Amino acid sequence: MVVMKMKFPFQKRVKLAQGLWLLSWFATVAGAVTFALGCVLKTELLRRAEVMDDTGIHIVPNTLMIAGLASLGINYFASRICQDSLDAGRFPRWKNFLKPYFAVSCFFTVLMLLTVIMSYAMKGSLESSLKVGLRNGIRFYKDTDTPGRCFQKQNIDRLQMEFQCCGNSDFKDWFEVQWISNRYLDFSSKEVKDRIKSNVDGRYLVDGVPFSCCNPSSPRPCIQYQLTNNSAHYNYEYQTEELNIHLSGCRQALVNYYMGLMNTIGAGVLSVFLLQGSVLVSLRFLQTSMEAVAGKENIEIETEGYLLEQGVKETFMQYVDPVLKFFLLKNGVEEGDPAATTSAAPA
Repeated sequence: MVVMKMKFPFQKRVKLAQGLWLLSWFATVAGAVTFALGCVLKTELLRRAEVMDDTGIHIVPNTLMIAGLASLGINYFASRICQDSLDAGRFPRWKNFLKPYFAVSCFFTVLMLLTVIMSYAMKGSLESSLKVGLRNGIRFYKDTDTPGRCFQKQNIDRLQMEFQCCGNSDFKDWFEVQWISNRYLDFSSKEVKDRIKSNVDGRYLVDGVPFSCCNPSSPRPCIQYQLTNNSAHYNYEYQTEELNIHLSGCRQALVNYYMGLMNTIGAGVLSVFLLQGSVLVSLRFLQTSMEAVAGKENIEIETEGYLLEQGVKETFMQYVDPVLKFFLLKNGVEEGDPAATTSAAPA
């Protein structure tokens, strides 16, 4: 059953070819934009790689860049085909090229749509990656003399100041780790000795946070030590007073930032997907309407164009069957090799 059959007089075919040529160049620019968006997202993820435990989230920008580059090639050839469709003598040379072209184009167009879906669906993976990465970053904050971790303190401080956050889930995460290096502790001090002895693991834990957690908008000078000790500060109540440090955790701040970025990119790529789909549908109508002109002396006759010559399922299987047969044949040959070798051995 032919899907979406339409009649195309000569003038309508010419207008379709001209309009599609212009549309394909718009889609080429959109493909370049898609590649650029993938690069932007990749760069932003790499900037925070030290607080991410898993690089699986990079599949989104990587796929975007691949789909963007593929879109450049797809739409370049689409513009060439449109030009040649105005000349009935030059268009037939594309006949053998168009079937694989549409297969490849549909694959990368669907890949673009999958990227949009992934950009919305990766929140859980992103959050779990940041949870582990930030926890390790806070744990290694004090290791400024350890190779491979010497910039961890600087990275965490810059992160907390830029995103106005503190800790992983909240500021109390700093209470659970020793974030002050031993080289800056006076082990002859009774207070230091008592704190270390009171901890099972022998760590120096304090109810304080690094300076980067301080909120510069607060009118009160920053209180970053003894946050839970009301008597240590004048006119201060830990439970009721709004602390002058950032209260939100960096994990949620980063998740909000990256999801906002990916949602914006996703909306843009969805627009590119619709534009790319319009190019392929229009090109298909142009191809089928021009095939009826091949070999005719009068090229200005009215022709019929359609989207699919058969149903969706039949068309899909028409493309899939050769691929399946290829792999089945290849597997059969590989399985037959040992037998062939064995039979050839006595000779």
